[in-house]
Amino acid sequence: MPKVMRWYCNDCKRQFSAKVGTIFEDSPIPLTKWLPAVWLIASNRNGISSYEIARALEVTQKTAWFMLHRIRESMTEEPTDKLSGTVEADETFVGGNYKSMSKRRRRVLEAAGKTSYSAKQPVFGIVERKGRVRAWTVPDATRKTLLPKIVDSIHHDATLYTDAATFYKHINEYVLHHDSVNHALGEYVRGNVHTQNIEAFWAVLKRTIGGTYTHVNARHLDRYLAEQVFRFNERENNDGPRFAKAAKMTDGQAPDVSSLDGKGYPVT
Repeated sequence: MPKVMRWYCNDCKRQFSAKVGTIFEDSPIPLTKWLPAVWLIASNRNGISSYEIARALEVTQKTAWFMLHRIRESMTEEPTDKLSGTVEADETFVGGNYKSMSKRRRRVLEAAGKTSYSAKQPVFGIVERKGRVRAWTVPDATRKTLLPKIVDSIHHDATLYTDAATFYKHINEYVLHHDSVNHALGEYVRGNVHTQNIEAFWAVLKRTIGGTYTHVNARHLDRYLAEQVFRFNERENNDGPRFAKAAKMTDGQAPDVSSLDGKGYPVT
């Protein structure tokens, strides 16, 4: 009996397996470990670390880290529809506490002209109340950067609520109705005007990063965002349907060989 189930293409006559065309392609790790990993990352609300995956699946931590990053990459969606109804938008900054950093790390940042918030990674998000969320890492929190995200993601007839940041000042030109709360004056809720939903999403994201992953490199933050966005958008589903969707998303996403090193790990 062969150890691996393989098929032959009638057209090109080449061998292929069930892994071809998925994130599992070119990986020696069996599906009996890949699929439980998909289940674990999809079902844990606050994420699951590579060390936990390594213990549960009896693989090395490096292998678990590699698996998690491929799964997160497959969770990335590029929706073409626009959010509607009541929508909230907000930006946040992800990164370590500048005052708690070592002197060596602070000297490196200061040499690069970065201090406090400038040393953190800006992230922008938009959430539809009782609906979906979208989030991106952005180079900076400026009108030039954030406005295109809003215009491309929100329907013109939507009602948009934000904080009182200056780059939202002329947003009425692009959405039907816009209102804001001024956090600097201690105003967080005024009737139906607030940004509590998107801030709750940020809270879960930061709790996941700080409590589960401990350290996240900025170059990988988009993958962690994709993971968190996926779980948020699938929050109404039970673990079974959520796993089924996550497993389905692995298909048609064969890894780009140019982005991997000689052992199949993401280039960092």
